[in-house]
Amino acid sequence: MTTNPLLTPSTLPYGLPAFAELEDAHYLPAFERALAEHSAEIERIAKNPDAPTFANTLEAMECSGRLLARVREVYDNQAAAHLTEGIQRIEAEVSARLAAHEDEVHLNAALYGRIRELYEARDTLDLDPESLRLLERYRTGFVRAGAELPEEGRVRLRGLNARIAAASTEFGQNLLAANKAGALVLDDVAQLSGLSPDAVAAAAANARELGHDGAWVLSLRNFTNQIELASLDDRDVRRRFLAAATDRAQDTNGPLAVTLATLRAERAALLGYDSHAAYTVADTTAGSTEAVTALLESLVPPAVANARREAEALAETAGGPVEAWDWAYWSEKVRKERHAIDQAALRPYFELEAVLRDGVFHAAHEVYGITVTERPDLVGYHPDVRVFEVFDADGSGIGLFLIDFFARPTKRGGAWMNALVQQSHLLGDRPVIVNNHNIGKPAPGEPALLTFSQVDTLFHEFGHALHGLFSDVRYPFFSGTSVPRDFVEYPSQVNEMWSTWPEVLARYARHHETGEPMPDDVVVRMREAARFGEGFATVEYLAAALLDWAWHSLPAGTDPGDPLEFEARALAAAGIDLPAVPPRYRTTYFSHIFGSDYSAGYYSYIWSEVLDADTVDWFDTHGGMRRANGDVFRRELLSRGGSKDPMEAFAAVRGRAPRVEPLLARRGLG
Repeated sequence: MTTNPLLTPSTLPYGLPAFAELEDAHYLPAFERALAEHSAEIERIAKNPDAPTFANTLEAMECSGRLLARVREVYDNQAAAHLTEGIQRIEAEVSARLAAHEDEVHLNAALYGRIRELYEARDTLDLDPESLRLLERYRTGFVRAGAELPEEGRVRLRGLNARIAAASTEFGQNLLAANKAGALVLDDVAQLSGLSPDAVAAAAANARELGHDGAWVLSLRNFTNQIELASLDDRDVRRRFLAAATDRAQDTNGPLAVTLATLRAERAALLGYDSHAAYTVADTTAGSTEAVTALLESLVPPAVANARREAEALAETAGGPVEAWDWAYWSEKVRKERHAIDQAALRPYFELEAVLRDGVFHAAHEVYGITVTERPDLVGYHPDVRVFEVFDADGSGIGLFLIDFFARPTKRGGAWMNALVQQSHLLGDRPVIVNNHNIGKPAPGEPALLTFSQVDTLFHEFGHALHGLFSDVRYPFFSGTSVPRDFVEYPSQVNEMWSTWPEVLARYARHHETGEPMPDDVVVRMREAARFGEGFATVEYLAAALLDWAWHSLPAGTDPGDPLEFEARALAAAGIDLPAVPPRYRTTYFSHIFGSDYSAGYYSYIWSEVLDADTVDWFDTHGGMRRANGDVFRRELLSRGGSKDPMEAFAAVRGRAPRVEPLLARRGLG
């Protein structure tokens, strides 16, 4: 135990975990020590004989659990980004113990009594705004966690939370296994016709890594419409690949989805809500299920009409109706016809290193004045991970940024941001932030060439990273992205605007072999072509959001029946059951809502996009890429984390409440 690197604070810059010394066997002992230590700290606070004060209760809470936070932040990232057999063996046990520990804290009657006493006297405490908000948020969090339930209800809640945690962990592990099993193995290179040479080489390298020497393997990403569908000429290969995506994990995760939805509905009822959706949205910027339902339903008719127009154009080019596995392929043909744009031909202009340094980092330098410098002397949690130090305009260090680009069998799908160290003035911590991606790893010696969608994702995830890096709060409770779920995507979506900003695009969009910039006419046509496909993109997103909403709007005691039949009914009822446009995620691989914490929250992306589109308009009308604009956005919003009401932070930037019209115009729905 004395050599466990998780049990002592790291001496590395910014508290970067000592990954070079860390082994899977360290996690469970570290959790055992950390949980026991935090339980003892909570007990001391709860049983303090002195009258409750902000310092001896709220600040003491914020200072407690430092070891647990350190262990959990490293473990959570590891379990998502590199789920080794060792981590997988302990994952179910750890998730159950963490759920039980959170209940132990939130259902501690003496502790809640102290918080409630302070809350009731809040007007007399002379607290600064951030401290007052901390008290209010603690009280809300404890109530929402069941602190005011009678003892019988608390016992029942503990049982529900344990079962939900176990089922969610199982869902994620099943999906990881299904993604591996569903990879499409091809034994003839002719079946990859249409893919670029680097993509074919990557498929061969992927096959070798997975033990299929002499073959080519297309691995599944978490979403439905796999990237390669836009290029594969062989229609049957496209059909098989899409079927592998849509049919995965049905036997294992279908029943778990039903279990999770019904358990969450039962828990919501116990806590006094009509549904899990009602419980979730009550503590977001949306505020009510009616508001979310109204937004989603208002977007369905114009989105479906737009998608139907696109389908007609595809059918005209294809010479007949297109199926789901044909849509992306024929969309590329239409883009070539109408706009002379070939997405595959654009990839040589989007070389990963150039996009990162001359695009993502350069834009952040221009807007916020920061510089990002690689630190090859620092080690990440996997050989693919790279570590950078981020400096402010005055040269002072802000924090560390880690990036993990490539897909691997041990990494869950998608792209995301994690914090390994949360910023806090109270604790003297500066941030250490991770971005994870699932870009196909190129063959050795070959460059990684991106689709423009992947370029957008790099900018998006770095927007999350900036939210964490720019955090400037006293209390760790409010650090970085600790904001309502339907607000957290907003700053990251704003950061996507710089991917097509002319001065930025001109720097990074250069042919990786010749260095020639992307021709101006191609840039114009690329922007025009992007509008074709908004119908499909909006429908596939809305279908997933409405599917999430249907599962989590179930009242307690409702039997949804067969999960695939429930899914079909939900999409039909929403008027969005277009066979050629399947949901971005179907039930059995919808890890956002069944394997992580986005349940009843997938609407957040479109809700946040209302704020995002309005803010992009603000940047445009205030001169665009100017430090003055970046300074306002950073000072009033990015640095505040959860320490200020998020809609007040938005208004401090925009000068008013948000309007939906910019979003409708962007998506061609106006």
